[in-house]
Amino acid sequence: MTSKDRWLDEGMTVLREQGIAGVRVDRIAARLGLTKGSFHHHFDGVGDYRRALLERYESDTAAIVQSALSALAGLSPEQALMALPAHVPVDPRTDAAVRGWAFEDDEARATLERIDAARLQVLVALWQAIVADPALARAAAMIPHLITMGASVALPTPRDDEMAAVFGLLAALVPAVREQSPPVAG
Repeated sequence: MTSKDRWLDEGMTVLREQGIAGVRVDRIAARLGLTKGSFHHHFDGVGDYRRALLERYESDTAAIVQSALSALAGLSPEQALMALPAHVPVDPRTDAAVRGWAFEDDEARATLERIDAARLQVLVALWQAIVADPALARAAAMIPHLITMGASVALPTPRDDEMAAVFGLLAALVPAVREQSPPVAG
C-alpha cells in the first residue's frame, strides 16, 4: 500500500469516527507515523486532500453499486429487494459524516448528490420491472432510498438484521404496489 493510500484510508477512518472537523493533517500524520512532508508530497494542501477523500468515497460507492447490480441480476424484483441490504452495504457512520459535510461544503454536496442519484437509479430500475408507471416506480424506489439514508443518522444505528427485516417487509408490499399499476410490458 502506498503512503498516499494510507493517507486516504486513515482520512476515511477519521471522517467516519469524527466527521470532517477531525480531518486534520497534523492529527492524521501522527496516527500514521508519517510527516507532513509526506502529506505535501501527495496532496496540494487540505483542499486537495478533502477532494481526494470525496473521490475515494464516490469510487468506493460506485464499485459497491456495480457489484450489487451483478449480484442482483437474475433475481426476481422481490428477491432483489430483500437482498439489497446484503449487496449494497452502506456504512452508516461514513454516510452520516459525508452528509454532514455536504451541508457546509458545495463539493461534498455535489459528490453526495451524484452518489444518491446512482443509488436511486438502481432502485428505480428495480421498481420499473415491477410497475409500468414511471412515477409510481420512482415513488416506490424512494422508500428504500430514504430508509437507508435515515438509518445512517439513526441512533442507535439499526443492526444488519433489522435492516434486512425492513427490506423484507418492503418486498412483501410488492404485490400491493403491482396492483396499483398496469402490468409491465414484457
